Formats: sequence, C-alpha cells, structure tokens
Amino acid sequence: MIWMSSYVGARYSTFSTQNTSIVESLQSVFLPNSLLSNLVCIALTMLNAFLVAQINNRFTIIRTRTFLPILIFLLLLGTWNQTHVMIGAHLVLTFFIFALFYFFNMSRDRKASEEAFMGSFLVSLSSLLINPVIFIIPLCWIGFVMFQSFSLRTFLASIFGMLAPWILYLTIVYSLQPDFSIYRLFNLNLNSELSISNFSLPEIIYAISIALIMIISIFEMYSITNSDAINTRNKLDFLLFLLISLVILSFIFRNQFISFLPIIALVYSLLISHPMTLKQNNFNGILFLIFCVINIAFIISKYFIF
Repeated sequence: MIWMSSYVGARYSTFSTQNTSIVESLQSVFLPNSLLSNLVCIALTMLNAFLVAQINNRFTIIRTRTFLPILIFLLLLGTWNQTHVMIGAHLVLTFFIFALFYFFNMSRDRKASEEAFMGSFLVSLSSLLINPVIFIIPLCWIGFVMFQSFSLRTFLASIFGMLAPWILYLTIVYSLQPDFSIYRLFNLNLNSELSISNFSLPEIIYAISIALIMIISIFEMYSITNSDAINTRNKLDFLLFLLISLVILSFIFRNQFISFLPIIALVYSLLISHPMTLKQNNFNGILFLIFCVINIAFIISKYFIF
C-alpha cells in the first residue's frame, strides 16, 4: 500500500540513471516511472525481504525470531520512492545478500577460500550493474579481519572472485564486438560535490531524523551486546562499519546515490531492529513509533512539495 501510494508521488520525482550497459538494456524494457517497473521492483523487494529474514535466522544477528527487520526494511524502501524503478539497484541488493551468507559463514575460518571467492564473485557480479559497488569488496576484506578469517588464502580467493565476473564479461563483449572500447564499460560517475540546496526541506528533516534514530539505536545496541556471542558482536560491528562506509560511498558517487539506498536499507533495518527487539521498553517502543510516523509523514509530504 505504501509502495503504490508513493508511486503517485514518484511521478513528480527525478530519478538518477544507472548508466551501465546492462542496466540500460533493462531500462529499455522496463521503462522508468512505469507501472511494470514498479511491479518488478516490488517482486524483487519481497524476495529481498525474505532473504533478510533468512540471514537473521541463519546467523542469529538478533538472537530471537522477529519480523521487525523485515517491517523496517519494507517501510524504508516503500518510503524511498526513487528506488521503486531502480531494477539494477534491487538486483544488486539480492546479489549482496547472498554474498553476506558466504562472508558471515567465514567466521574464524582462515581456510574459507570457497566462501571468500563466492562472496566476492557475487559482489563483483553486482558491480557489472552498478560499477561503484566494486568498492564494497575492500570493505569486506576488513570484515574478514573482524571475523578472524583473514589470511593470504582468503585474500587471494577474494581477488580471484572479484576478477572472474569482469573477465567473463569482457571476454563475451570482445567476442561479440571486437571494436568495443573498454572505457565505455566503466561508469563510476565520481562526484563528491554536496550542496544542501539540492535537497528539499522535508528531505533534510527526514535524513536528520532517521540518522538520529540510528545513533540512538547504536548506543542502545552496544549497551546489550555483552549478552551476545562473540560472532554476533563481530557481525554487528561489521554491519555498522559497512553502513558508515556505504553512506560515504554514496556521497562520493553522488550520481549513483539512489543505487546504494537498498543496501543501506538492509543494513539499517538489521542494526536498529537489534535493540528494539531485545531491549523492549517504553523508550524503544516510542522510538519505533516515531520512526514509523517520520516515514509516513515523509510520504505524505511528496504530494504537496514537487
């Protein structure tokens, strides 16, 4: 309901382009701002929401079964209407979640070369859709250190996994188009300039509000992590590091900012769900209600400010 109501507001929004050759081909079939592209993205979002539940249950990031990460994830993506037609961004999120299954399975295993290869392969595969996503792989190497699984073996496996999709892709491209220029494949769109004037007042208020909620939730989370297993704490530390890094990357590659939002929604939902689920009190209950109200108010604002 939130997604489709936001679809009306999305007609008045300007969408960033995902200008890799593969995504341009997708967008030639699923036209931006069309009902079909919205429906495809809804289907991908529901799949990703299911995977969010599975990754939480598989690795006990929150040491109890809870629907809260799924609810927050769906609420965020329902609110962020600029992601509703970014098919490439949702596919990237699907690949990234599968990569997390491999990376999280590496905990305390310095011989986990298969997991390092497959996780890096999936992230690199997603970078064929959104090129700047390739910079997530060095972040994952830091994750290997956090998981006590970093070794020459896992590092080299990750390097090979990163290179494999691009080698396969370039081989296919050159076999079909021998005169194809390699420079046309890379669209990093580096743009670190940031101007507040580019954002509307509701967007600024909304961004500050959800950032404050995250900061409060982080303090709440670390006040109860002593009860978590060491593996769980390592994963939470990595998710927090990943969230901060993704925000920085999204501003460095500002033209691809929208493309990073689904991954940010995934990490955000897991982090704030941890204290809200495990530390049930009036404060966290009110904080969750405020979070919901902020998102609904932001959706409503789109009908009045164009």
